[in-house]
Amino acid sequence: MHPPSPSRPPPRELQGFGATRDRAFALALRLARRAGNMLLKGLPGKRTIKLKGNPTNIVTEMDVRSEKMILGAIGREFPGHEVVAEESGHAGKSRFRWFIDPLDGTVNYAHGLPLFCVSIGFEVDGEMEGGVVYAPALRELFTARRGRGAFRNGRRIRCSRQTAMEKSLLCTGFPYAPSGKRRNLSWWSAFLPRAQALRRLGSAALDLCFTACGVFDGFWEFRLGPWDIAAATLVAREAGALVTDFPGGTVDLFKGEVLVANPTLHRAMKRIIARS
Repeated sequence: MHPPSPSRPPPRELQGFGATRDRAFALALRLARRAGNMLLKGLPGKRTIKLKGNPTNIVTEMDVRSEKMILGAIGREFPGHEVVAEESGHAGKSRFRWFIDPLDGTVNYAHGLPLFCVSIGFEVDGEMEGGVVYAPALRELFTARRGRGAFRNGRRIRCSRQTAMEKSLLCTGFPYAPSGKRRNLSWWSAFLPRAQALRRLGSAALDLCFTACGVFDGFWEFRLGPWDIAAATLVAREAGALVTDFPGGTVDLFKGEVLVANPTLHRAMKRIIARS
């Protein structure tokens, strides 16, 4: 009597969500590094720049090249997954969804300023499960998985415990539209005399990650794209920061409004935003 033949393993997508999450995170890590190194290698080169409806909102050939590589790899590994990407838009419909910013900090990159990163996040059933943000010129790699903590170059991170506004280093960014710039200038003016100092780096994903690890004590910004914040909000949340919209509710990635700090400083920042 012959022994029974070993059963063929089920398709990868049916081997359990845990296995799919592990594979997705490993892929995000590989692709962020690969895309980041591609961008770093191309940083000294001459840029081809196009406008995206606003003179300050630009895209370079490296944004497109990076995104094409990332989307191609995800499509091969997970052909049924939904993707939301900055340059290519929204495609597919699945309980597994990827958020991809192939080059966050495009204006910096176009001017040769080495403050830029690649951001890749993925969610399952509307819950962010993993995020990777890689800034190759700074050699900074931020990673997080839901319920497993946040890490900076492999070391676990926590958000700042600073509760005194006058000792806080805060960060923000400005929308492309003039009306958004004017609105945030009012908040900038409100925070400026109260905080120790304010900064604006030009990359929301990096702003969030630096808040996650305590470089910045707090961060606020609005009118961001979902690809800007999907991965980095998970990093901040897993680092112990309170991550909300301006009124204190759940962040809507497609609304793009975020307020991030430890709970005590978050309350103070929320009050200033509400009154300004």
